[in-house]
Amino acid sequence: MKKTQALRKGDKVAIVSLSSGMLGEEFCSHNIEIGVRRLREFGLEPVFMPNALRGIEFLKNHPEARASDLKAAFLDDSVRGIICAIGGDDTYRLLPYLMEDGEFTALVREKPKLFTGFSDTTVNHLMFYRLGLTTFYGPNFICDLGEIANEMLPYTRRAFEGYFAGREKRTITASDLWYEERKDFSRNAMGTDRIFHKEERGYEALQGEGTFRGRLLGGCLESLYDILTCTRYEDEKTVCEKYALFPAQEEWKGKILFLETCEEKPAPELLRKELLTLRERGVFDAVSGVIVGKPQDEQYYEEYKEIYAEVIENKKLPVLYNVNFGHAMPRCALPYGIEAEVDMDGKKITLLESMFADGEGAEK
Repeated sequence: MKKTQALRKGDKVAIVSLSSGMLGEEFCSHNIEIGVRRLREFGLEPVFMPNALRGIEFLKNHPEARASDLKAAFLDDSVRGIICAIGGDDTYRLLPYLMEDGEFTALVREKPKLFTGFSDTTVNHLMFYRLGLTTFYGPNFICDLGEIANEMLPYTRRAFEGYFAGREKRTITASDLWYEERKDFSRNAMGTDRIFHKEERGYEALQGEGTFRGRLLGGCLESLYDILTCTRYEDEKTVCEKYALFPAQEEWKGKILFLETCEEKPAPELLRKELLTLRERGVFDAVSGVIVGKPQDEQYYEEYKEIYAEVIENKKLPVLYNVNFGHAMPRCALPYGIEAEVDMDGKKITLLESMFADGEGAEK
């Protein structure tokens, strides 16, 4: 896998809307103000790609415009990182414009850039994984940099700081707090804190013990399910199969699978269907272990545990649950393709190599 350079103060970062175009709507204007200010406080200069702010309807109808923004970010040598605005549900429509563009695929390999986001961005991550680039299942612009409290959530802030040279976090442990999703995201709610709770459980070992190792690979379970089915869009499965987006069973061998559920808070029976789809593809027979994200708002917390245990027939396969990544707040950043070790007893995840090409990212 090709690694990127860590960010440094003074770097430009591109903001892209690869799925939903909501960043361009008036109801997100305050998120832009906050996110720009925070990026500048980090010492970064945000650059909004030409179509990133053109709104929901335009970007829904013009996936080629979204794709052109991503390519433009790779073409611009002054841009060192790329931050997704938010997720959505149809970023798979960019694949033909990117995977069939030889210039783009060559740029990804020859001029790698830090790329971060989560949710439907899973599709972008798997595309980059197919092209051999390490990317980060981590903070995005609206939800994290544009968080409307007076400060970023501290745990998430530390995750974002880990993208900087000298600040890389090699050990990931549970947050002391977890936060409920907001009901009001409007400008009127600026400066209000999220409802938070003390984390009583920490990381939970659902099954297995000791440690396991592997390279990180996974994403949002609903996005993976959509890639493999026609549940959301009738052509998504066909498009994703054309570009071999979902890794073959052999590719999953020895990997650490990371999974989390989206803001739709799928009912337990839907979760079962989604996991059974992965089982049918032989994923659980191939991986070295599984790490599962905290469900948003802890909805179906206990029910999900039971379903994971039921669907994964191999009771020796280690499963670590309630990890802080994905849709539940706060979140860490998980790097695709990086070798990691999961300590089931010590309840921690350790990166066994630097996430960055320069190898000097680690915090002392």
